[in-house]
Amino acid sequence: MTAPLPQPLRSDARDNRDRILAVARAVFAAEGLDVPLREIARRAGVGPATLYRRFPTKESLVVAAFAEQMGTCGAIVAEGAADPDPWRGFRTVVERLCDLHVRDRGFTVAFLTAYPGAIDFTATRERALTALGGLARRAREAGALRRDFVLEDLVLVLMAVNGIRAPSEAGAVAAARRFAALAIEGFRASGDVTPLPPAVRLPLIPVR
Repeated sequence: MTAPLPQPLRSDARDNRDRILAVARAVFAAEGLDVPLREIARRAGVGPATLYRRFPTKESLVVAAFAEQMGTCGAIVAEGAADPDPWRGFRTVVERLCDLHVRDRGFTVAFLTAYPGAIDFTATRERALTALGGLARRAREAGALRRDFVLEDLVLVLMAVNGIRAPSEAGAVAAARRFAALAIEGFRASGDVTPLPPAVRLPLIPVR
């Protein structure tokens, strides 16, 4: 016997789902991931039962809300890793990741949060980090990236970008691009580079 095919959502159910996701992305970006699901349902104009039917846990809602951004993040790293010039690829990744994260603050928290049951989300993040680690290794071997760089340094950059505040999105993006340029200069290898303090391991944020 073959399993029955999943039934497509009715137009009203699809509209509810899209509205819930749009509100969730906006709320998570502005207020973080601690906003209760019932509050998201209220702002989306649906009943709690409707939200829980589509997203029974906050984890499932966060993963669905940021699936597109996670895919974009993975594509950015993959394109940078494919660049035959590893330093140029590394610079491009830092610039584009800062741009992505400052446009959607909630995504930074989601990216750094541990979701044990979200296999696809976790796997995409791990693939991105593995590819980025390989790109950094190539850039170090080429003599372009400082030898004491670790992936946690880029995590620090993304956390800092998440704290940028500006009167408009355009201002925030401009500030993030300047900050990325400053960070890249700090990552660049040079003859008289000052050694960094010891690296600190930054564990993922546990989901609540």
